[in-house]
Amino acid sequence: MTTPSSNTQSNAQGSFGATLQQARKNKKVSIDEAAAELFILKRHLQALENENFSDLPQPAFARGFAINYAKYLGLDPIKIASSFDAAYPNELKVQASNSTDTPLRPMGTLQRDTHNRIRFNPLLILAVIGVIVLAVFLFRMVSNASKEHNEEPVSTVEDISASEQAQGAAISNTSGIGSSGSALNLGDANVSEAALAVTVTDTANVTITDAAGNDLMTGAQTSGNYNLSGMPPFNVQIDNIDNVSLMLNQETVALDTYATDKKASFELAP
Repeated sequence: MTTPSSNTQSNAQGSFGATLQQARKNKKVSIDEAAAELFILKRHLQALENENFSDLPQPAFARGFAINYAKYLGLDPIKIASSFDAAYPNELKVQASNSTDTPLRPMGTLQRDTHNRIRFNPLLILAVIGVIVLAVFLFRMVSNASKEHNEEPVSTVEDISASEQAQGAAISNTSGIGSSGSALNLGDANVSEAALAVTVTDTANVTITDAAGNDLMTGAQTSGNYNLSGMPPFNVQIDNIDNVSLMLNQETVALDTYATDKKASFELAP
């Protein structure tokens, strides 16, 4: 059930959910067919059509779902995104903001306690080796036995995996929309170099590192245009997003989506 405030906002701005539902009916497409095509859960599409925001995931993902659903139905994604933003309940926005305002914890090396070092027991090592040898022997026995029987059919999983949902939320091209549902495309297994275009309008601290650990940009940067390339995902840190704009493979990245108090620290991939 949606809160009264969400219904009031939705009616004031126009029902984007009803627009999506009518477009789907005009296209003669079922919810199941749309869900399979977009890699979005059926219940999330139903929640969009009914404007049940409490049944949707985080605002960024839900907004991406709405945009891609609009594209699929031949609607204007910019208008749908604007209607979604206007209708989204303020209390849910506050909850989502509170859940993302916690500072990021650096993923560095673990601290070693020099006072309590692990002492290796030779007998324990021999026991571990024995277990490994036994496991290999049993594995070979099971493998040989399985060859004598037909393979059982793999059961179909009804729920869509997390990577497919992210693919459904990812915006595939630039549409002039502010924040996007997702900056990730987890469906692409072949990772290749990606191009970054950084524009600095005033002095700002910008640090960008690629997946190989290469520092593409670090420290204070003066005004100018910088063209970078490296292996995604990129680790990006910006101290003032007002002075910086970023494009990934010629697609604009909405920095305000990742910013807290004008500072942004996030991972970015095509």
